[in-house]
Amino acid sequence: MSKLYPMPSNSFLVERDLDKRPILETHYLGIDFGGLRAVNDFSLTIGREEITGLIGPNGAGKTTVFNLLTNVYAPTRGDILLDGRSTAGLKTSEVVRRGIARTFQNIRLFKDQTVLENVLVGLHNEMDYTTAGAILRLPGYWRAEKIARGRAFEYLDLFNMADLADKQAGSLPYGAQRRLEIARALATNPSLLLLDEPAAGMNPAETTALMETIVEIRNTLKIAILLIEHDMNLVMGICEGIAVLDHGEIIAKGTPADIRSNKAVIEAYLGKGKKEG
Repeated sequence: MSKLYPMPSNSFLVERDLDKRPILETHYLGIDFGGLRAVNDFSLTIGREEITGLIGPNGAGKTTVFNLLTNVYAPTRGDILLDGRSTAGLKTSEVVRRGIARTFQNIRLFKDQTVLENVLVGLHNEMDYTTAGAILRLPGYWRAEKIARGRAFEYLDLFNMADLADKQAGSLPYGAQRRLEIARALATNPSLLLLDEPAAGMNPAETTALMETIVEIRNTLKIAILLIEHDMNLVMGICEGIAVLDHGEIIAKGTPADIRSNKAVIEAYLGKGKKEG
């Protein structure tokens, strides 16, 4: 298991990423909705090839954090640095172009389009042809289309889904739809991939395969991954660092071994005075 090393703002980095600028740094990030302090003092550092887990009870603020990182919500306070540059004031689409991609707790696919077409949507920012070229179907348009289709199949191959390219996305089994959403997110060429409960609705065999695929994505594409997940076998099995959120605040950070034995984490999940059984 990877060793974590202390960083400013009470954060950590894995040894592999110590000599590189972190892909993500948040400093005392917070957001209020009226009188409700939804997230407060959220400080996290993620290395360039790190797999990190963000866990906590339902309602702890985990998806709100994802919405802050992608600028769906503007923070009330604090800073977000993506590859050393602030994302303050950027539109969500601009954050995507800077290098953050995400999936959602509730699957958001173009269900009437094919599997291949869904992945091609993620590649649209890299399609190198003019509007006139597309309308007139000039040679440059066909070259770009051929390149995009080739890349789309590369992402589908990661999930063993190339043979489903012509299938309607909405006709796929639930687990396959989950994998397709991740493939589409990867097509935006992110440096940081945010996965919101990627194993939700999957059976044990699908979850095991997903764990292997997430590690393969990191190793092949050399990107960082931050995931929200309630399946502790998945989290403990592949995450190098874990942050635990409760009532909008981080109550613990560390390796899986650190988190597994942390009393504050046990209380947050089980309740004070309760015992496992």
